[in-house]
Amino acid sequence: MSAEERHHEIITLVRTQGYVSNEELAQRLNVAVQTIRRDVNLLARRGLVARHHGGAGLASSVENIAYSERQVLNRRAKEAIGHLAARQIPDNSSLFVSIGTTTEAFAKALRRHKALRVITNNLHVATPLSAQTDFQVIVTGGLVRFYDGGITGSTASTFIEQYRTDFAVIGISGIEEDGTLLDFDADEISVAQAMMRNARRVYLLADQTKFGRRPMGRLGHLSHVHGFFTDRQPSERICALLREHDVELHIA
Repeated sequence: MSAEERHHEIITLVRTQGYVSNEELAQRLNVAVQTIRRDVNLLARRGLVARHHGGAGLASSVENIAYSERQVLNRRAKEAIGHLAARQIPDNSSLFVSIGTTTEAFAKALRRHKALRVITNNLHVATPLSAQTDFQVIVTGGLVRFYDGGITGSTASTFIEQYRTDFAVIGISGIEEDGTLLDFDADEISVAQAMMRNARRVYLLADQTKFGRRPMGRLGHLSHVHGFFTDRQPSERICALLREHDVELHIA
């Protein structure tokens, strides 16, 4: 079992049981306790689990992973998701793009497109796309967050309401088994909701680390999107929800 597979199993067990001791993890995964301690320390630094004395528990529901950690976390999967989603965007389209490291990967994958009109509250989306001479990039007003280049606040939400686009491409911090979409920041949620309301099609981009995370802010539900792009087959319950609401599933 590779380290990546082991990490996935640890996260799954923690989300299922709430807390798992290092000894139980070592026994289940057939590795030394010292290996599990290193794994748990790494996952805790990334915000995917909470490290407790002798084991691992659920990560915080009130504080997101640091932006610098999110940039490198599951980077290859995010790039694959971004490229897959970009292929669904035709030239000469208009789109909203929200805050998130996966949406940033998506934006970078748009560089071969022609004549796009992009409205975003993410400076890390606007900056690379603004170099495209036939793109029109519009940045919302609002408060720029120093730590991730996101733009939030009522000004940003009001700005979004002035437009109607072909697509909204949205990131998320957590997806519960009942399909609830969750995030940490209330202002960021308001802007993303405005994008979803004012787009003809909504695409959700989320890698497998978002399944089971439990931020406390409710953004919406999987039934509110038209396409879901991820890097691993979701649970059968999630797949049933997607089928029930005719949401297209795309796995990178």
